[in-house]
Amino acid sequence: MKLKICGMNHNPEEVATLQPDYLGFIFWEPSSRYFSGEMAAVPSSIKKIGVFVDAPLEEVLEKVAHYQLDAVQLHGKESADYCHELKERFLSFRAQSRNLESIKVFSIKDDFDFDVLKEYEEVCDYFLFDTKGKLPGGNGYTFDWSVLEKYTSNKPYFLSGGIGLDSTEKLQEFLNSTASENCFAIDVNSKFETAPGLKNIDDLKVFIESLKSVRN
Repeated sequence: MKLKICGMNHNPEEVATLQPDYLGFIFWEPSSRYFSGEMAAVPSSIKKIGVFVDAPLEEVLEKVAHYQLDAVQLHGKESADYCHELKERFLSFRAQSRNLESIKVFSIKDDFDFDVLKEYEEVCDYFLFDTKGKLPGGNGYTFDWSVLEKYTSNKPYFLSGGIGLDSTEKLQEFLNSTASENCFAIDVNSKFETAPGLKNIDDLKVFIESLKSVRN
C-alpha cells in the first residue's frame, strides 16, 4: 500500500523525511494550497505529482517540465480525449528516460456509476476516488467506501477524501474488504494540517506507523 501526501506547500522538505511514496503539489490557483515558486529538492525515491483542474494541456506540460514532475493528477472534468492526448504528449519525455504517469480523479458522494470509467481505462495509469464537495479536493470528509464494492475495473486506484488519524480503524476494515482489492495508495491532505499547505509532521508520523500495521 503506497502513501501520497497532497497539498504540499510550506514544508515539503520536512514531509519528505518521512519517505512517503508520493508528494502532491496543487497547480490550481483558487486552492488555498496553490503551489508556485521554487520547489524544494526531494529524494528521487519520492514521486512528485502535479494536481491540475481543467488546465490547458500546454500548461500541464510546462509544469511537468519545469518542476520535473513524475505524474499528473487530473481533478476536473477532463475528457478521455484530453487524457489520450496527454498520454501521447508524455511520449516525448521518454527520450529523457522519464516514464510519466497520469491519475484521473472521480468524485463520489452516495453512489457512483462505474461505467463512466470505461473510456478512461486505456488512457490513464490510475484512478483516484475522492469525496464530492464544494471544492475539487481537500474538503476534509470521507465518502461511503462501501460504494467501491461495485468497482469492476482492474485499474489500480488511490483512495482519498478526509482520511485522518481517526480513520485508522475504518481503513483497516476497508483494506480487509473486497472493495480494496485494487486499492493502490492512500491519499491524505487536509486532516494533517495546522494551516493550508502546512503539514503536521507529528500526526503524519503517527499515521504512517498505523498504516504500516494496516499493511501488515
